[in-house]
Amino acid sequence: MPMKKKQRFGLIVFIILLILFVLITYEPWNKGRRGMETSMAPDAVPPVIQLNWPSIRAAFPNTGNEDTLCNYLGFDLAYNEAYEQAAWVCYVLSREEIERGNVERSDDFRPDPNISTGSASLDDYRKSGFDRGHIAPAADMKWSEQAMSESFYMTNMSPQLGSFNRGVWKRLETQVREWALEKDSLLVISGPVLEEIDSLIGPNEVGVPPCYFKVLADLSPPDHSFIAFLLPHKASQASLFSFAVSVDSLEAFTGYDFFASAPDQEVIRWLEQDLDTTLWAY
Repeated sequence: MPMKKKQRFGLIVFIILLILFVLITYEPWNKGRRGMETSMAPDAVPPVIQLNWPSIRAAFPNTGNEDTLCNYLGFDLAYNEAYEQAAWVCYVLSREEIERGNVERSDDFRPDPNISTGSASLDDYRKSGFDRGHIAPAADMKWSEQAMSESFYMTNMSPQLGSFNRGVWKRLETQVREWALEKDSLLVISGPVLEEIDSLIGPNEVGVPPCYFKVLADLSPPDHSFIAFLLPHKASQASLFSFAVSVDSLEAFTGYDFFASAPDQEVIRWLEQDLDTTLWAY
C-alpha cells in the first residue's frame, strides 16, 4: 500500500530527530562539551593550584598610573607623585625572617633620596594631626638593619589617624606576621586607596586616603590561597574578617590589576575570585 504524503513527511522528521539525538548524546562530543564548559566556568578549580613566578615582579599591581618604581632591600614600592606616597608596597615575609629578626626600631624618618622630584617631608606631617603610618611595617623588617632603616623613608609613609594606625591597622599587621609564621612564606601587597581624596596636608600636599588595603598570597605549597582586606580609614574594634574581601572585589574597588604579570593566569583568576577565610583562621 503506497505511503501517504503526510506519513512520508512524519517519517522524515522522525529520522532527522533521531540523527540529532545520536549526535548530541554521542559520548566523545559530550565529553568535549563538558570539558569546554568546565574550562570556561569562572569558579572552576584548576587541576593544579601552583604558583610559578620567576620573581616577585610577577605580583606587582598595575595601577594604570605612571608611578615611580623604587626597589629596596626589604620591599618594593610604586610612588605616586600626585599624592606623595606609595600607591603600593610589595614584599615577601618569611617565617625565617620573623624568627631571626632582632633589629631594634630605628625611627629615622627622612625624605627618600630615590625620588628625583622630592618625596614628602617631615614638615608635611608636623602638627597635621596624622601619624606617619607605615605601609610596609617596620616590624616586618627586623631581620636587617638596612631593611629597617629603609622602611622609614617618607615614601613608605601615609597620613593615618592615630586611632587607625595604632588600632585596627596594627592589629592586621600583627596578624600578618602570625600567618607568616604559620604558613612559612607570604607575599604582601599593601597600600592606600588614592581615590576620592578630599584632604591634603603639608607644603607638599600629601593626600589623606579614605581607605587602605592589604593583599596576602600564601606562597607555601600545596595550599596556595589569596585573601584581601579593605579597611576604611577610621578606628574600629571589629573583627579583621569583617574587612576581608576577594582580590577580585578589591580590584573592582581600586581599579588595580593585581598579579598582572604572573604567568599562571588560570590559577591566578581562580585564586582572585575565591575567598575562604577558613584557610586564614586566627
